[in-house]
Amino acid sequence: MVEYKCFSCSKKVSMDYLKKKIRCPYCGSKVLFKQRANITKVKAI
Repeated sequence: MVEYKCFSCSKKVSMDYLKKKIRCPYCGSKVLFKQRANITKVKAI
């Protein structure tokens, strides 16, 4: 399941909540972002 993070308060916001409103339920901010997975780099020999 996709989770977004609030830019202002750094709390996680579920996608189910975002179907209703495009605001952080904790602080009311409109700026949310999706966290990226950690990328592991492998060096070729």
